[in-house]
Amino acid sequence: MPSPPNILWIVTTQWRAQACGYAGDPNARTPWLDGLASEAVDYTQAVTPHPLGPQARAALLTGQHCPENGVSDYHDPLPIYWTGATGASGGPSGPALPLGRTVAHALRDRGYATGFFGKWHLAPRDRNAPFVGEAHAKQIVPPERRGGFELWEGFEGGFLLNDPWLHGTRLPEPRHFKGYQADVLTQRAVDWLREPHTRPVFCVVSLESPHPPYHAPAPHVHEAPSASLQLRGNVPTGGDAEKKARDELAGYYAHLEATDRAVGRLFSEINLGETIIVFTSVHGDMHGSHGLFRKAWPYEESVRVPLLIRGQRAENRGRKDASTVSLVDLPHMAVAWAEGREWHCKRDSAPISMPSPTAIPLQCPDAWRGFRTAQHKLVLKRRSDGREEPWLFFDLEHDPLEMKNLASDPARSGEIARLRALM
Repeated sequence: MPSPPNILWIVTTQWRAQACGYAGDPNARTPWLDGLASEAVDYTQAVTPHPLGPQARAALLTGQHCPENGVSDYHDPLPIYWTGATGASGGPSGPALPLGRTVAHALRDRGYATGFFGKWHLAPRDRNAPFVGEAHAKQIVPPERRGGFELWEGFEGGFLLNDPWLHGTRLPEPRHFKGYQADVLTQRAVDWLREPHTRPVFCVVSLESPHPPYHAPAPHVHEAPSASLQLRGNVPTGGDAEKKARDELAGYYAHLEATDRAVGRLFSEINLGETIIVFTSVHGDMHGSHGLFRKAWPYEESVRVPLLIRGQRAENRGRKDASTVSLVDLPHMAVAWAEGREWHCKRDSAPISMPSPTAIPLQCPDAWRGFRTAQHKLVLKRRSDGREEPWLFFDLEHDPLEMKNLASDPARSGEIARLRALM
């Protein structure tokens, strides 16, 4: 019987599906990922279940949608998974908790050594602390809130794309590391992966890039002139939205290139023949599409994410797959691989939602839920009285840029009603 494979997840932040060289973006310089795509399954319709950081990460780690996994609001922490009372000295006392069980727990149960490196964003945090800076970067995430990973080395947040602070299993106090965050984290992961292991390993490398601040220095990369960038066809031209989009995208693409390079170094230093590699992002960024910015929006630029999986079956390499895969599926995939099984998507649509309103500037301020297929997307907005109403309905097959909202089209009312009844 073959040995269980090593499994490596590389998870970025705000890297939208469209912004890859292999996906046809003329601005993206991503040679390492382009090479990975030629050897991987490219899930061309992959989505995040919740296009905002904590909710997406909770779903990614638990394999459950929000709020069923215990996370609804941006500031909700991931619950502590506990299997039973042992007393104060051994951990939380009381009955077993059904929430907070992650892919790390599941793979440890199947004989894996588990390691996590990088951004966590799932611990209790100060609502009044600034998003960018050392307050969240140096915040201690206690061992019981590290999702069951045996080795955990990371930070809660802070968006310090350079010179990160790390703490964890072998770093009891925050330690300042010099260098580009993605370089530091991938090297720390490589060092652990190279250690002798008597068990197969599951490793998560969680990078903040290419999240803003977009003009933070990206090592050995020059920002392209903003005027030279090709914008998506749904960015309004000639006004402030275009100006802001061009300015931000110049830095964004620089960080894509720097992160691609860091990921490439990781690829070059591990045994690819024994490892299943997953590359993805927790959500995208609007970057001016429909005149909007950032995430939490239900549009393609916010919801669609890259998903490349390089497995061990040669017949899958270089294949494109239009299945309606979601980040919430990744833990179930990992368990299947650990058990020597193939995983297949059995849905014909992927649920998407923001379970609570968002008060962060530029993000979508509304709660909504919907579903997406390769052909259609239906989104219901939650009103202040709790009722839901059709907000967006797009024919993605004929309108991939979502330029024509059909939610108010009388000719589509029956179709919308039938689809809504299935949600």
